[in-house]
Amino acid sequence: MLPGAAADDLWDNAPCGYLSTRPDGTIVRVNATLLNWLGYGAEELAGRRFSDLLTAGGRLYHETHYAPLLRMQSEVREIALDLVAADGTRLPVLVNSTLRAGPDGVTGIRTTVFDARDRRAYERELLRTREEADRERERLARLSRTLQETLLPPGLPEVPGLRAAGYYRAAPTEMIGGDFYDLFPLSPGRWAFFIGDVCGKGAEAAVLTSLARYTLRAAAVQEPDPGSVLRTLNAVLLQDYRAPEGRFCTVLFGLIEPDGDGFRVELAAGGHPPALHITADGAVHPMDTPGGRLLGVFPDACVTTAGTRLGPGDALFLYTDGLIEARDPRGALVGEGRLASAASGFAGLDADAIVDRLGRLLSDLDQGVTDDTAALVLTVPR
Repeated sequence: MLPGAAADDLWDNAPCGYLSTRPDGTIVRVNATLLNWLGYGAEELAGRRFSDLLTAGGRLYHETHYAPLLRMQSEVREIALDLVAADGTRLPVLVNSTLRAGPDGVTGIRTTVFDARDRRAYERELLRTREEADRERERLARLSRTLQETLLPPGLPEVPGLRAAGYYRAAPTEMIGGDFYDLFPLSPGRWAFFIGDVCGKGAEAAVLTSLARYTLRAAAVQEPDPGSVLRTLNAVLLQDYRAPEGRFCTVLFGLIEPDGDGFRVELAAGGHPPALHITADGAVHPMDTPGGRLLGVFPDACVTTAGTRLGPGDALFLYTDGLIEARDPRGALVGEGRLASAASGFAGLDADAIVDRLGRLLSDLDQGVTDDTAALVLTVPR
């Protein structure tokens, strides 16, 4: 057991504040450490209540939370409060209190006070850093959205006798996606269109997407058929773009021109899921292009072609693999078969209505859609 003088020294000069109060909070004794922190003399605090040292908000918290918890649990730990010093400044502290009990019940309260100025400053710095990170994250998100918008057409041109609509749903990430589509005129009575998907996301995917879009537009003016356009794109990707390993793209490119009361369509595919020809009576015919290779990988990329005619009430539905790789709430893939079944319900609708149906379908899948998804729909009114 420490001698009296040593015990007093330990009490007064401890690295934390000590005070003893009666059960009603009246201060009986305060150590020198706490007195020095607050700038009071011992006689100035004698007879005052501990709650008198708190800010107005602290006193309210003391009465509604601190004191009731102390009575219920016999102790409270790590309570953050502000003490008001003699000069009116605030001292952030952490308070621990325990009830001192005797044979006749509670005889007093022992309280330990820790200086929390460094901790409070650290918390403020953490908060400031987090706010800066949030602002930077929002800035990057805005940048990503702006860049993503430049990779998609702001609108589709009017094609006499045809309705066209595009759809894009971003992946549930803040990274830039690699899906793209377009429709543009080549000459009076002749239009080109395409849809594609770049493997990966982020800045590198955006570079490849931009290169693919503008190459397809330029090649469409020079090349006579869709297959030649895709072979040109493949050559450009291999020659001008040094992609990281595993970076490639898939593309469906087509030409469309009037044919009586409908339109004639020629398609070329480079590793992309087949377009769906939806007839007015609800039949769905995948425009199979088997064997078409990914673009930007092989010098002798195999490009396959297919053709069809869109009559009144028909639709051509092009999409990226984010749609067929989505999962329902049970975890089952949508797949090409289920998509074809759903597409039969698009029969007779115009392009905008089909895009609206597609949006509702993907919203229903919600968390099951993990990749960005694009679609391009062409319909011939009845």
